[in-house]
Amino acid sequence: MKQPTAKSVRRVLWVLLPMWLAACAPAVRMKGDAAQLGAQQSREQAMAHVDHWVMQGRLGVSDGKDGGSGSFSWTQNGDRYEFVLRGPSISGVDIRLSGGPEGALLEGLKSGPMRGPDAETLMRKALGWEVPLHDLHAWVLGLRADSGPAEVSFGDNKLPSLVVQDGWAVEYKQWDTTRQPALPTKLYASKDPYKVRLSIESWQLQ
Repeated sequence: MKQPTAKSVRRVLWVLLPMWLAACAPAVRMKGDAAQLGAQQSREQAMAHVDHWVMQGRLGVSDGKDGGSGSFSWTQNGDRYEFVLRGPSISGVDIRLSGGPEGALLEGLKSGPMRGPDAETLMRKALGWEVPLHDLHAWVLGLRADSGPAEVSFGDNKLPSLVVQDGWAVEYKQWDTTRQPALPTKLYASKDPYKVRLSIESWQLQ
């Protein structure tokens, strides 16, 4: 029986890898070679159930007119979260956003605590911020969110350089490649006129 050549194997991989990726994640259009697609598939399989972490760093937000920055800490325990922002240039006060399936609670505002059905709705109502916190749960890991189709481009390091999803463009500026799987340490998310910048100084995966 005739043995397959390396060229024919590469041709099969070009066809099959996108199909495998599409079978286990939202519809996606990949811009990369077979090695990049394979590396992303391995990352997504390894990170699929990561939902416990403590993250600290710097956050910047802008709506095209106003903006600010400060430090943040993000603790994720399964479907429960706590997001603390510290820095008067953002809101004038330190604020704490926490919640889970039952809804979200925002504390630290001068008007008193506020509750809402989810984090995105509550932040929009209280502070006027358009921050895709649900999708960020996946994007901060370098993954696609489960909210719909995505387009992914790769850099020379075989890691995502750009994810376009839900009208947002997420640029990955820096990765910690000493970890396996690698984790982003700097990413910019933008959806005109909104911009969110995360600089992650420490990761603790649990």
